[in-house]
Amino acid sequence: MSSPLDDLPDAPSERAAALRNLLRQYNREYYELDAPTVPDSTYDELARELRSIEDTYPELGSDDSPTRQVGAAPSSLFAEITHRVPMMSLDNAMDSTELAEWGQRTRRRLASLDLEGDLRYVCELKIDGLALSIRYEHGRFVQAATRGNGRVGEDVTANIATLGDVPKQLPPGAPDVLEARGEVYMPIESFDALNAAQEAAGKPRYANPRNTAAGSLRQKDPAVTAGRGLRLWSYQVGEVVGGPRLDSHSASLDLLRSVGLPVNPNTTLLADLDEVYAFCAHWVDHRHDLPYEIDGIVVKVDRLALQEALGATSKAPRWAIAYKLPPEERTTRLLDIQVSVGRTGKVTPFAVLEPVVVAGSTVGLATLHNEDQVRLKDVRPGDVVIVRKAGDVIPEVVGPVPASRPEGLEPWTFPARCPCPLDSPLVRIEGEAQHRCLHPDCPYQRLARLTHFASRGAMDIDGLGEKQVAKFIELGLLSDVADVYSLDFEAILALPGYRQRSVENLRAAIEASKQRPLANLLFGLNIVHLGAAGAEVLARALGGMDAILASDVERLAGIDGIGPVIAASVHAFFADDANRALVERLREAGVNFEGPADSGVAQVLGGMSIVVTGTLDGYSREQAEAAIKQRGGKSPGSVSKKTTAVVAGPDAGGSKLAKATELAIPVLDEAAFERLLETGELP
Repeated sequence: MSSPLDDLPDAPSERAAALRNLLRQYNREYYELDAPTVPDSTYDELARELRSIEDTYPELGSDDSPTRQVGAAPSSLFAEITHRVPMMSLDNAMDSTELAEWGQRTRRRLASLDLEGDLRYVCELKIDGLALSIRYEHGRFVQAATRGNGRVGEDVTANIATLGDVPKQLPPGAPDVLEARGEVYMPIESFDALNAAQEAAGKPRYANPRNTAAGSLRQKDPAVTAGRGLRLWSYQVGEVVGGPRLDSHSASLDLLRSVGLPVNPNTTLLADLDEVYAFCAHWVDHRHDLPYEIDGIVVKVDRLALQEALGATSKAPRWAIAYKLPPEERTTRLLDIQVSVGRTGKVTPFAVLEPVVVAGSTVGLATLHNEDQVRLKDVRPGDVVIVRKAGDVIPEVVGPVPASRPEGLEPWTFPARCPCPLDSPLVRIEGEAQHRCLHPDCPYQRLARLTHFASRGAMDIDGLGEKQVAKFIELGLLSDVADVYSLDFEAILALPGYRQRSVENLRAAIEASKQRPLANLLFGLNIVHLGAAGAEVLARALGGMDAILASDVERLAGIDGIGPVIAASVHAFFADDANRALVERLREAGVNFEGPADSGVAQVLGGMSIVVTGTLDGYSREQAEAAIKQRGGKSPGSVSKKTTAVVAGPDAGGSKLAKATELAIPVLDEAAFERLLETGELP
C-alpha cells in the first residue's frame, strides 16, 4: 500500500506546503469533528516528514505550521475559555531508540547546567482520550474546558458535571484555586455496549473509543454525555493558588489524589532510564490487559525545578515525551470482499487486503462482521480502508477513506448462494444479523465442525487439526464427529508423513477425549448459540446427556444462564433425528455422557462471581476456580460490574486490581478467600 507521502510533490517548498494543508485538514477532522479519516500512524508519518523538511530548510518554517501548533481551534458550538496556563502537547518517540535519544538529550542539558542530580522520572499511561482542564475555586467545581489549540478551549462545564469521577466539592484544606488536567476516556465496556445498541438500532458502529469519547463530550445536551459512561484520569496540575508548595510532579499527583481526583494506579516514579525503558517495554506487551485503551507512555522529569530549567519549545515541553506504542490502525487497499462459512453455517464477509503491518504483525485478511456492517461502513473493493487490530482480536476494517475512493466503484452486494460446490442458497433468518447456509452436507461446514470438535476448548484431540481433518475428509475417513471414534488407523499409517508413533499418539489422544467433561462434548457438537459457558451451565444443571435429551424448551429456558434463544436452539438440535443418531453413535463409542457429580459441598457462593488473579500458595489457578464453581459460584477471567470479589495473589494482574479499585470491588487475600469458600461471606 502506498503512503500519502508518495503522492506529494518532490520540491521541498511545494512538499512542505502540501503537507501543511493535509495536516491542517486532518487536525480539523480529529480535534473539531471527532471524525478522523486517517489513523494516527499516517498523521505521525506526515508530521515527521514536514518537521524534517523544516529542520533541513529553516527558511521554509512558518509560525502557523502544524508542527508548531497544539491541537486545533475550538468548536464554534461551545463558548471559548482561555487557559490561564497554556495546555501544551508532547513530542513523540516512535521507538526505543528515539526514547533513548530523548533521555540522553535531557541528561546532557541538565549536566551543562550542573543540575543532573536527583534526576528521576514519572511514567504514566497515555490514555487514548480527550485532554481536559477542570477548575476548582474555594473547593467548588466551577469550570471545565477542552485543550483546544492549547491557549483557548471549549467550555464543556455542564457536560463534565455529569461524570461521576469529577468531584463537585473538594474536601477542606484544598487550595483556593486548583486546576486539574486529565484525560476523559470511554472504557472498552462502555464502548462495546454503545456499539451493541447501535447495531440493534440498525446504525453504524462507532470506530474507536477515543473518537466516541470526544464526540460524547461535545454534546449540546449534557444528558447524552451522562449516558455514555465516560471516565476521567487526572495527570497534571495547572494553576494552583493557596495550596501546598509542590517541588515535584509526583507531589502534584499526590495532591490530586488527596482531594479526590482519580489518578491512574499504574503511574510510577522511577529512578533511572533503564527502569523507564523496562516500564515502556512492559506496556507494549500488556496494553490489552487494561479496561481502557492507551496509545503510549508519557515520561516526565519529576523535579519541577529541573522541568523549569529544561524549558519548552513553542509546542511541547522538553522535560516530557510520549513514547508511542506500535500503531493498531493502518490504511491499505481493499482488494476483494469474500465470505466464509463457519461450523454452524454462519456466513461471514471478510476483507482481502493488500498486506499491511498492524500492531507488529502482517494483516492480509480482516473481518467485516455481517451484511449490515458492510452496508453501513460502505466499503467497496478498490477502496483505501482503515484496518484496526487490538490485541488478540481478529483484525477488522473500520471504514473507507472517502477522499481516496476511485471513481466508479460499485457497492458490494452479499452473495445469494453458498460459495461451496453445492451452491446452496443462503438464508438470513428473521431477527438475526447473519446469513446461514442450511445445507447439512456443506463441505465448508463439515470441515469447520470437525476441526472445532477436536479443538482444545472442545474434545482436545492433539494431532487432529484443520489440515489433518481436511485430508481425512478428502480420503473418506471422516464425515461427521462420531467418525472420529472409528477412524481407520491402518489407512492413516499408509499416508505420506505418518509413522507408527504419530498414529499411536493420535489414537491415544482420541481415546483420552472420551473422558472429557460433558460440557466440552456439548460445546464440540456445534449447537447454534451454545458457547462454552452455556455448555458448562447446561451440564451442571441437568447432570447428564439423557436429562438434556429429555428436556423440553421450557425446562431448558428456566435454567439460570441459558434463556429462551439458547434453549430453543438446544432443543431443536436434539429433536433432529440425524443428530439423535449421532449422539447414539457417540454413546456406543464410549464418550462420557455424565455431567459433574454432586460434590456435596454447600452452595455458599450461589449468585457470586469471583475473579482469581495471581498465584496463591494453596491453590493453582484452576483449583481456585474449581473450588468457586463447586460452591455454586462463577469464576470469569475478567473484572466487570457483575464481579462480587477479586482474589489476588502476590503477582496479581495490575489491570484487574485497577478495575476492581475503579468499581469498588473487594479484593481478597488467600486467607479471606478461604473464609469465603467456607462461609460465603465477604470480609
